[in-house]
Amino acid sequence: MSLRGLIRDELAASRPRSERLEAMRSARLYFQRPDEPGFLVSDTEQGPVVPVVTSLEPLALFAGPCGWASTTVADLAELLPEGVRALVDPLGPRAFVLDTEALQSTDGQGEHDGRA
Repeated sequence: MSLRGLIRDELAASRPRSERLEAMRSARLYFQRPDEPGFLVSDTEQGPVVPVVTSLEPLALFAGPCGWASTTVADLAELLPEGVRALVDPLGPRAFVLDTEALQSTDGQGEHDGRA
């Protein structure tokens, strides 16, 4: 399932939240590869972000011809520097900031919400 499909599921709440988070963690994102290892970080009025996209086509529209890399959402959540957020599909009609804290708080074993 694509990341967009997972977001649709999240909005429609058609699957349990723990299943949606686990599926989202394995989704693949693409980004412009910098010359040095790491991410290209853009400073915005809302703070630093790394632009990522859900497929190579939007990457070509966003960055033009460029070197690229991809990673899973889970790896991205772990690799982003503290205070840097991921902006998904920045030129798309439904751009959103990825909630990396929610993805890091679950280990794929379900989630604990404080209820017995």
